[in-house]
Amino acid sequence: MLNELLVGSAIATVSGLVGFLISKKITAAHFDLYLEQALAKSKAIENEAQLILERASLRSREIEKEAQKRYDETYDQVKKEFALREEKLERLEREFEHLRQIEEEKIAQDRSFIDNCRLNLERNERTLEKLKKDYRQKSEQLQMIVEERAGISAQEAKAILLDQIRDNYRLELARELRSLEEQSKDQLKRKANYILAQATSRFAGEYAAERLISVIHLDDDELKGRIIGKEGRNIKTLEMVSGVDIIIDDTPNAIIVSSFNIYRRAIATKTIELLVQDGRIQPARIEEVYQKVCDEFDEATTREGEEIAIDLGLQGIHPELLRLIGRLKYRASYGQNALAHTLEVAHLAGIMASEMGGDIKLARRAGLLHDIGKALTQEGGGNHVDIGVELCRRYSEDPVVINAIYAHHGYEEIKSIECAAVCAADTLSAARPGARREVLESFLRRVSEIEEIATQKPGVKQAYAINAGREVRVIVSAQSVNDDEALLIAREIADEISQKVQFPGEIKVNVIRESRAIEYAR
Repeated sequence: MLNELLVGSAIATVSGLVGFLISKKITAAHFDLYLEQALAKSKAIENEAQLILERASLRSREIEKEAQKRYDETYDQVKKEFALREEKLERLEREFEHLRQIEEEKIAQDRSFIDNCRLNLERNERTLEKLKKDYRQKSEQLQMIVEERAGISAQEAKAILLDQIRDNYRLELARELRSLEEQSKDQLKRKANYILAQATSRFAGEYAAERLISVIHLDDDELKGRIIGKEGRNIKTLEMVSGVDIIIDDTPNAIIVSSFNIYRRAIATKTIELLVQDGRIQPARIEEVYQKVCDEFDEATTREGEEIAIDLGLQGIHPELLRLIGRLKYRASYGQNALAHTLEVAHLAGIMASEMGGDIKLARRAGLLHDIGKALTQEGGGNHVDIGVELCRRYSEDPVVINAIYAHHGYEEIKSIECAAVCAADTLSAARPGARREVLESFLRRVSEIEEIATQKPGVKQAYAINAGREVRVIVSAQSVNDDEALLIAREIADEISQKVQFPGEIKVNVIRESRAIEYAR
């Protein structure tokens, strides 16, 4: 048993040793293989690196050749341009030298000519002085001879001669002086007529005539019913907020807006046109559109005033004055549009001032602002001269402008050429045939007085004369005036109108008291 174990152990030992030797041999064989593979790869990498190096060297030589070629081309081009500029500079130097020589020769000739002229002048002066001396000597000799023969001195003879001439020609001198005065007056009159003729021929203004109504054309007569509204609510709201009289009759496809206030009528017309285009006609929408149109008209009047100032070449006018200038478009005086009249006066005054040697721009400025007070008289009343002066002083206008506002109605004496031009232009613009209509102005004054009487009553918010002045619509505050007081206000207004205003027929006083409750859901 023991022998079997020993034999088994020996066999196992021998087997292990044999296995170790075999594995070592195998491992050595694999290492040689790996080594050969690594050497082969390194050789391949070395060859590839050599190839890449050769390619890079070849590419660098190509780039170098291309750069050298570009350098040579650029160098040749720059050299050529430099040669051209050098040649041009040399040519300019030669031309300059030639011109300099010509100028020097010309200067030398002029200097020689001046020297000759100076010598001739000195020679002539010496000759003239000698002749004057000889003349004085001979004149003194002649005077001595005459005094000896006449027995009187030269001074005595001169006094006697002057007395005789004065006595003989005094009447003739007086007549000549009167003739000269008359000729001067005629010349001044012809000059004034010439200036006026020049001004009127160089500026041709249109004849202005303002109407009291505006006609709105409708595409369909059915729109009239929508404008009137249920139980007349829409048309009442329109008349109340705008202060105009809206006439809807059998005239096909047309309604009439009537008011003496052109600005108010224009706003109402635009409001109705927008409502018709929109299609939504109801009281709340009417008030919203009316307010929007009022804001747009304020912006438009300011913009128009700015454009007018630019056209006339005027600067530094206050924005509030520019807005009022644009507002004059909606103001009439004796049927003549106030803005058209103002522009006409400004242009005529500038032309007249240029003929008389005055400041053209200052004359235009004074002409543009001479009636600026009229932009506020239609709403608040008062004298447009005093209002215009107050506005111009508030916004630091030139004293010539203030003098023109006063002088064109005779409140002050004319103090400058520009003011005289404005006064003449104002008279010329207003006096030409067809420029104004007295009847319309008296009507406008009457309806303005009616509105002013109504607005002076306590509690009155707004007052509008409508229906060609036959009705005054008065809107009072519901918080401060009750129904009984509304009746009393109507009676007081009617009595005061009867006492202070002359009018044909009768005037209806309509006092409106409306209470509103407004709340917002948030």
